[in-house]
Amino acid sequence: MRDRYQAFVTSGPGRFIAKRLGLPIPVRLERHRPGQPVVPGPVLLGGTGRLLDPAGKVLHAVDAEIRTAAGGDDRFAALVFDASGIRGSAELRALYDFFHPVVRRLRECGRLIVLGAPPEDCADPGQATAQRALEGFVRSVGKEIRGGRTAQLLYVAEGAENGIESTLRFFLSAKSAYVSAQVVRIGVAGVVAPDDWDRPLAGRVALVTGAARGIGAAIAEVLARDGAHVVCLDTPAQDEALAGVAARVGGSALGLDITAPAAPRALAEHLTSEHGGVDVVVHNAGVTRDKTLARMSGQQWDTVLDVNLSSQERINDVLLGEGVLRANGRVVCVSSVSGIAGNVGQTNYATSKAGVIGMVQALAPRLRERQATINAVAPGFIETRMTAAIPPLIREAGRRMNSMAQGGLPVDVAETVAWLAHPASGGVNGNVVRVCGQSLLGA
Repeated sequence: MRDRYQAFVTSGPGRFIAKRLGLPIPVRLERHRPGQPVVPGPVLLGGTGRLLDPAGKVLHAVDAEIRTAAGGDDRFAALVFDASGIRGSAELRALYDFFHPVVRRLRECGRLIVLGAPPEDCADPGQATAQRALEGFVRSVGKEIRGGRTAQLLYVAEGAENGIESTLRFFLSAKSAYVSAQVVRIGVAGVVAPDDWDRPLAGRVALVTGAARGIGAAIAEVLARDGAHVVCLDTPAQDEALAGVAARVGGSALGLDITAPAAPRALAEHLTSEHGGVDVVVHNAGVTRDKTLARMSGQQWDTVLDVNLSSQERINDVLLGEGVLRANGRVVCVSSVSGIAGNVGQTNYATSKAGVIGMVQALAPRLRERQATINAVAPGFIETRMTAAIPPLIREAGRRMNSMAQGGLPVDVAETVAWLAHPASGGVNGNVVRVCGQSLLGA
């Protein structure tokens, strides 16, 4: 759905009026286009920790123009600081010393990235304290820099230095346009670097549930762009739309009600017989039945919990229990900001989406043992048919209550899913990544 407010305030007269009234002026976000560079301009790299060299190698690999000093009047596409060497609160001054002189020189839609050590892995309490403090810095600066700029914190475990490339590429690039102020943990794991970073899923099979429209269709398109054969799944009632998506992405369609008792077995048999297994499973299918708890029927509660959560558990039990998910497999679940912050009229929906997060956290150790991963994305306000049906005033509030002052697009969720599905993202496990433009809800 078109954002008429954004169109108005980015016009000449609209910008003038918005500035006079102090209204937010959302910039047009730069999103990924095939063939564009990962980072479109100079990158200032600093810090003294163990991640400085690995970060530099990634920047070299993407042909970035690396600067180690902020001389001249350069406008930077990215500011990358290795804070993993900070061992006490007094040393946090290094954040100020690095960013203060240059933060205003970060170009529109630029990237600010801080690299750190997981506080829970720090033996020294002072170091753990300082590393945890990085979260407050990143979340706050993300609210200050505006203009489509983003800020992220990547905690990298000792020994996981060679596993940062897919994550650093994602957050440096336009693929992460609507993801900001996130804290991502990268652990030690086997890393499978793709032969072609533009088609990292070549030769792999991906399953996307709820693929007939909206976010699911966008996920199917992006995974296919990255080389995967996509099995597009939705209910039989969506057969026509589903077939259209499958044809568009060069994949295959599977009409199946995932809440049916026989669905997990039928799905496992299909994936095994037709494809010899599956490499990426994206649990995207979901429904809403919004009512306040006092007005909600038992059927409305049961339907949402079954579709959004219980069906995923049943499918996982079969796909994992019978080895249908192949080695170095990826499971990505679609949660929601509602599952983190709650929402009026969505006790059923928020319960199901919080349960998805619980499932990810519970299964992550089990998946790690299989050299596989499970993660969740939590969308905020995304422009879909569902949000288009929201009453206008509430819809406008949802769009503006984030650091980007606008709603996201289905492709923003899809790009995040594709990063988590990447074969080189083996160290990213058990994470919940919000795709919300740094929503003020639950921030």
